[in-house]
Parts: sequence; C-alpha cells; structure tokens
Amino acid sequence: MSGAVLAVKVDVDTDRGTRIGVPNLLALFRELGILATFLFSLGPDNTGRAIKRVFRPGFFTKVARTNVVGMYGVRTLLNGVLLPGPHIGRRNEKVMRAARSAGHEVGIHCYDHIRWQDALGRMRQTEVVEEFGKAQREFQRIFGEPAATAGAAGWQANGYSLAAYDEAGLRYASDARGTHPFLPRVGRQVFRTLQIPTTLPTLDELLGRPGYSDAQILDLYLSRLRAGGLHVLTVHAEIEGMSKLPFFRELLSGVLSAPVRLCRLTDIAEEQLRARQAIPVCELAQGQVDGRSGTLAVQRCA
Repeated sequence: MSGAVLAVKVDVDTDRGTRIGVPNLLALFRELGILATFLFSLGPDNTGRAIKRVFRPGFFTKVARTNVVGMYGVRTLLNGVLLPGPHIGRRNEKVMRAARSAGHEVGIHCYDHIRWQDALGRMRQTEVVEEFGKAQREFQRIFGEPAATAGAAGWQANGYSLAAYDEAGLRYASDARGTHPFLPRVGRQVFRTLQIPTTLPTLDELLGRPGYSDAQILDLYLSRLRAGGLHVLTVHAEIEGMSKLPFFRELLSGVLSAPVRLCRLTDIAEEQLRARQAIPVCELAQGQVDGRSGTLAVQRCA
C-alpha cells in the first residue's frame, strides 16, 4: 500500500447503540460516500453488569471524564441487573441487515459483550468455543451466511479465542491494539487467522483529558493520517453514532479533504493475504493502553 489508508471499524456494543447509533452512522456514511466495517454484539445486552469493573484501576477516572451515563443512557446501564437484558440480534436484525445492504462489511463483535470482555481470561477452552459458537449461530441466522470476520469485545483475546477463529475459518480478525497486520503467536503456537489491529486511540480514551479538547483530538487524528501509513480507527455506535456524531462528521470531512484512502477492513485483509509470505508473526500479549482501564490484547513484535 502507498499513501495513507484508513479503515473505520464500528463496534456495536448495546441494544440502544444498534437501534439508534447504527442508523445514524449509516446515514452519515451514505451522505459522505464511505464504506466501513460493522461488528455486532449479537446476544443479550447485559451492560449493567459492567459495574463489577469498579475494582479496576482507572475505572472511575474514565467514567467521570467520558460521561458514561449520558452516552449510554440510564436504561442501558440497568440492563442485566435491574432490568432483563434485551436480546440485541432478535430485536435489531433489520438494522444489521441494512448495514450489509448498504455495502458495509459486517462481522461478529461478540455474543454477550460483558461476558466476553470481563470473563474471557477465566473461561475454559470449551466455554470460549461455546460462547463464540453462539455468536456464529446468531450471525448465520440473521445474515444467512457464516461470518468471515470478528473483532473481540474490549479487545479481549487469547490462545483459546484465536484457536476458535482458526477452527471457524475466519478470513481475518481485529482483536488487538497495535501498529500493523500480523499473524498472532501465543506461547509457541502461531495462529492462521490474520490480525488487523486498531492503530489509533479511540475517542473515549481521549475525551475529557487535559489537552484533549474536541479540536485537539481532531488535530491529533488528522496529523497521524497525514503522516501516511495504514490506520484502523475503532468507533462506537454508542459514542460516535450518538452524542459525538457531530464531531465524527467533522473528522470524516477532514479525512475526505486529505490524501487518505478510506476502505473497509476486508479490503486491507485482501491486500495482505495476497502477499501472505510477507505477513510478520508477532506476539499477541496482554498489556495496557493509555486511557483505558484493565488489560487487553496488544501486538508485540521482536
């Protein structure tokens, strides 16, 4: 690839984000002539169970600066605790299919977002296979075909989940934070499914921090893109698709006026897989990312 390339990956975490945020983003992308990759949460919305994260370092700081209640809404924050978690796939399959009909790539984010993000590290291999299998079956039911890609909730991945991807025959995945596409290694095992990591900081990792006004965040993104190279930006239907939609419109307008090629993740995967011998093998490890609480999958190369 030559010049700057940007793929926009939309993580859809909640029922509300699917019902409201996804249609907002579809309208914006249609207006600007942009194609993106949508990764859907397909099972119950148990967002309220995230309250268990209060024991993580940095959790309260992030909640305070990002206005979680305002972004996600009180109803969503009660799902799975005081209110039953609505089944996202059954309630929103028309919205999901509309994304594919508009030419966007669609894939799996997870079945139960909270279960995957908060419990993957404690799951046995059989539990990981079962949880991912639920997402596969719901995706098949909604779209009438198997998923070709997945991007893990909360960037949570390990050897068990990578093995499940290989077994499913995914074309590629986007689970990690890193700098460039790679084949993941955990311990001595190298997995077959290409990883295309998120390379740019997410908006919720920057919001509310000193020195990061909306204008400064916009400049940060555009300066990184003007420097060239391959970039993956993960946005959230609940944030850029709702309360921060005006900001996201401004960002995309700036991108379209710059020498940047916009594409879907599958387009990057196609180019990478044509030259598979050139794809580096890098460790998929557990690490931290500035602005995000807890640990997540990160790319480490020798």
